[in-house]
Amino acid sequence: MNSPGHWPNNDQSNIDQPNIEQSNSGQTGRDIAEICSSLTSRGHTARFRGFSAVDRYLALPALPALEIETSADIAVLAALIENLRFPGVEIADGAADTSDGTCYFRCLDPNEQGQNMPSFPLLSFAYDWQSRCFQDPLGVYPLLREIRDKREIFLEDNCNHKAGLYRIIMDAALLLARYGFRTRTPVAENYPAASQASAPRPGAEMQRAFLSCLLVSPRPDTGLEFLKRSGFLSELWPELADLDDVDHSKEYHPEGNVWNHTLETFRHRKPMGSGAFDFRLSLALLLHDAGKPITAANGSRRFDGHAEWGAKAAARFLERLGFEASLVRDIFYLVKNHMLPAALKRLPLAKTGEIMASPLFPTLMELYRCDESSSFKGLDGYYENSAAYQAYLKNVRNPYRSADGKKIGKKEMYFR
Repeated sequence: MNSPGHWPNNDQSNIDQPNIEQSNSGQTGRDIAEICSSLTSRGHTARFRGFSAVDRYLALPALPALEIETSADIAVLAALIENLRFPGVEIADGAADTSDGTCYFRCLDPNEQGQNMPSFPLLSFAYDWQSRCFQDPLGVYPLLREIRDKREIFLEDNCNHKAGLYRIIMDAALLLARYGFRTRTPVAENYPAASQASAPRPGAEMQRAFLSCLLVSPRPDTGLEFLKRSGFLSELWPELADLDDVDHSKEYHPEGNVWNHTLETFRHRKPMGSGAFDFRLSLALLLHDAGKPITAANGSRRFDGHAEWGAKAAARFLERLGFEASLVRDIFYLVKNHMLPAALKRLPLAKTGEIMASPLFPTLMELYRCDESSSFKGLDGYYENSAAYQAYLKNVRNPYRSADGKKIGKKEMYFR
């Protein structure tokens, strides 16, 4: 099917795609389903748009930020959604935070639906909640098939410049990271640095939602590299741009400088059972060496104290983007302690026990594994230190042993 149209998602003979209702069941979350059903039952439209619709077609895990267009106005949404908030028109008319992510609503006049053109043709793709049909106004189905079949595909040059420079750059980065797009020409030729235009900067929530979506995508490294070359990082996230200015010793990091090393860590993540990637781990990987550009050498230690300094820099970065305090604390813990797992087997329990007792320690070990793998050191150290952690867990569960494995007497056991 090469022409624009509507596809019922339960008719594989017509649309040549998997049964979305079965393969993507529950991924948008009960709250979102209830909201969409409430809207359509009252005669309003509810359509997943852009990445939200494409992911649904490809049966990918839903992004933490979902885009829905509706003919309902703000008053209707406010009556239906108790926790509706208003993030600003640059993002959406209304937003609701659910247990499965943030749902962003764009209220459209019924006579204007379909005229809100996205940055790239692929993002015109939509999914109508009431009819359970996919809608393809610009005929992008052949491109969807190429994505599904994992063919080599290139970023479209015919972007809609009216969408705004920052929006184009962010959407392009997410297309690269999420669906395996590539670029044909040097990035700077088609996507000039944001500083060269008078485009208004995206607010904190827009940046936060974008970063969250980028990091849970299969290849955030490709999107991040695009952001660096386009000038986005230097304009908005200079903490990350600075990583490209810090060289590494080739003996310990043959993969390149701090920026190249950071990007390489993402290639060693393992998807969870749902196929999604852990957001906390991904965010910690992005920021784990944030302290290296701001630390000084101390004798043989070139980046002395970089973990502690990096934890503070990471917290400031996340707070500026408005991430919740609990997440900031988690990333602070992961960045601050990311060097400890490498020394686990030789450090006394007095220095490691409290850190290993954290429920985040398994994530810290995954951060360590990705960090080691990206520098091509091999994983012997990782397995040895994992054994030390397993021994700690075994001893903690054993009523006859202390946490460090020593036998304990009846008196100590009584007070344990």
